[in-house]
Amino acid sequence: QVQLVESGGGLVQPGGSLTLSCKASGVIRTIYRMGWYRQAPGKQRESVATISSDGRTLYADSVKGRFTISRDGNKNTWFLQMNSLKPEDTAVYYCNIMRWAADVGYWGQGTQVTVSS
Repeated sequence: QVQLVESGGGLVQPGGSLTLSCKASGVIRTIYRMGWYRQAPGKQRESVATISSDGRTLYADSVKGRFTISRDGNKNTWFLQMNSLKPEDTAVYYCNIMRWAADVGYWGQGTQVTVSS
């Protein structure tokens, strides 16, 4: 069974930085895409950043230039470096891994990121 464990969330002041990590354990034979999503109170879950097996990255417009997704394929671990954080980045952040294009995939338990002075 595949499990995802996130770490790195917390409280940070506006303009600060955080790095989230997600480590997948279990048998994963193929990886189509890894990603980070977030859900703020009263809002739907949204995609923040994804990285495909070929290394292509996609970012939400709201985080372009501030967030960077990367991965360590050998360790089935991926990261989200978040710089210049804004209060509107406050949300629960979830990591996800998809095995193929139509796969719902697996989700982490979520980690809270709060940007506040």
